[in-house]
Amino acid sequence: MSASAKNSSSSASMDTINIDPTGFVKLGAQLPKLANILAQAINELGLPLSETQQRTLLLYLDQLLLWNKAYNLTAITDPEEALIKHVIDCLSIITHLPAGSLLDIGTGAGLPAVIIAICQPERQCTALDSNQKKIRFIKQISSELGLSNMQPIASRIEAHEASYAVVTSRAFASLIDFVEVAQPRLADGGFLCAMKGKVPSEEELQALDSDWHIRTIKLTVPRLHDSRHLIEMSAKDS
Repeated sequence: MSASAKNSSSSASMDTINIDPTGFVKLGAQLPKLANILAQAINELGLPLSETQQRTLLLYLDQLLLWNKAYNLTAITDPEEALIKHVIDCLSIITHLPAGSLLDIGTGAGLPAVIIAICQPERQCTALDSNQKKIRFIKQISSELGLSNMQPIASRIEAHEASYAVVTSRAFASLIDFVEVAQPRLADGGFLCAMKGKVPSEEELQALDSDWHIRTIKLTVPRLHDSRHLIEMSAKDS
């Protein structure tokens, strides 16, 4: 699939969509249902994604489930559950992300980095993880999906030296731990964006308040009833 195809200006305006099944392995007969769930979620989230981009998101899901055993990518094996808890969950942050180059720390299977790269082909995305097998998967899937804006890197964050306008993570239980490792990689005027379930504790927020402007964004994830938040932080001295 060419990178230019993902730049298609035509968005799917309906919340139903017909996906060409060519190239899908794991989704099989569930593909039409999953395509409609995805299309409805995209419509609810107000995302201007083309049919090509929607197909690419489903191909990513298909490959995630296909290679899961080999690369130990996710504990979720049911396609509909994986679509909601991985793909749609990550889609919910897209409209809230500041512009600019992006680093995703502890990316695992490429969540949210690959999802962002598919949705925003103009944004350069770096997916960082110390797990070599998971980075091999992201390299493989990025090549197959034509994600020329995706750079997967196998490294610990402490050994990585570039700086970015936006640093994301879905992997850290502690907001303080995330800030500690992410801050050195943040460009001047940049933003840290942490995907969280519940709102961080008052103790955590107060510990960061002296150095950071903190904005807590409540996310609405279609078909997911669990609590989801995006914590956006910018340095007070930037």
